[in-house]
Amino acid sequence: MDVRKMFMLEAVRVAREGLEQGKGGPFGAIVVKDGVIIGKGANMVLSTNDPTAHAEVQAIREACRHLQDYQLGGCDIYTTCEPCPMCMGAIYWARPDRVYYAGTKADAASAGFDDSFIYEELTVSPEDRKIPMIQIMREDALPLFQLWSVSPFKKPY
Repeated sequence: MDVRKMFMLEAVRVAREGLEQGKGGPFGAIVVKDGVIIGKGANMVLSTNDPTAHAEVQAIREACRHLQDYQLGGCDIYTTCEPCPMCMGAIYWARPDRVYYAGTKADAASAGFDDSFIYEELTVSPEDRKIPMIQIMREDALPLFQLWSVSPFKKPY
């Protein structure tokens, strides 16, 4: 069997297990480095009351703990569905080499997981979004960026 199929089947297994245990929605993800699974995640939104506990985020967190690094260079992510906007952000910040996905965002939408409104909101100016985003006290926050630029702890990411 093709190794990619084997890994995707493992992501499906993780999703099914989480779903059957009532952890959350029908999503699973794994992170693979050098042919070894270093992170697994099922959607756990319902069981943890955490809206960020998506499968990809859970798998990324576990893989990063395993590697003791905040980036996943040299890794592949296998996920049972095309990532939502939040997971896309997490994936881009983690910087894996590739993402393999099974279902599409249209498949997710047909099951009640429609993220299209979030994609649309990203194109709307912050103050006009459904959840208004109001900028205040910029002057107080700007020194933080200046501190970061000279911080001995600074690492590009």
